[in-house]
Amino acid sequence: MPTILANELELTKKYNTICGVDEAGRGPLAGPVVCSAVIFDLVKLASSTNEEVAYLITNLNDSKKLSEKKREKLFPLIKKYAKEFSIIAVEPLEIDKLNILHATLAGMDRALDTLVEKWELALIDGNKLPPLHKDKSQYVIKGDASYFSIAAASVLAKVTRDKIMTDLHLQYPHYNWLKNKGYPTKEHRQAIAEYGITPYHRLSFAPCTELTIPELINN
Repeated sequence: MPTILANELELTKKYNTICGVDEAGRGPLAGPVVCSAVIFDLVKLASSTNEEVAYLITNLNDSKKLSEKKREKLFPLIKKYAKEFSIIAVEPLEIDKLNILHATLAGMDRALDTLVEKWELALIDGNKLPPLHKDKSQYVIKGDASYFSIAAASVLAKVTRDKIMTDLHLQYPHYNWLKNKGYPTKEHRQAIAEYGITPYHRLSFAPCTELTIPELINN
């Protein structure tokens, strides 16, 4: 049994229902930060003989350690075999208003609020807790490589955000978000210097801070 599943199964001795929470997109210059929360019936999952479940258990990991192809294959399996999940996007305007840390924590709170299933413990990737649920939460540094539900949340958040940036690339091809997903690559920074910024750039992030949005950026 993979360690990340075994770790979380151990917690079920104390907590009947565990929720994993993670985000994707704190570092980019453009696009939303996406937060996800996932609940599994871990005991049922571990005892299943279903081939899809076996693939999910064997291959699920921190989304950063998975290829895009594998993330895309795991994404529908997580949604299919989770008891419940939620995915929340926090847009650049709110990121600029709150700052990226507080926007991320707000997104995690909303993801947890969206769940109907009653959970006893939320495992939060990172070193901060979402303020509205801190009394029922526990943060785990590098939790997406340590606990099954956090890893699942990391995949849902990452795949969803990548799809958003791929769609935005069609509208703003100069920045090649299809490839860089809004992260501050050299190519992306050069495009900002040449074409300016879009409504999807984060104005609180350098080098976007002092720039204005051209009217015809997609021409």
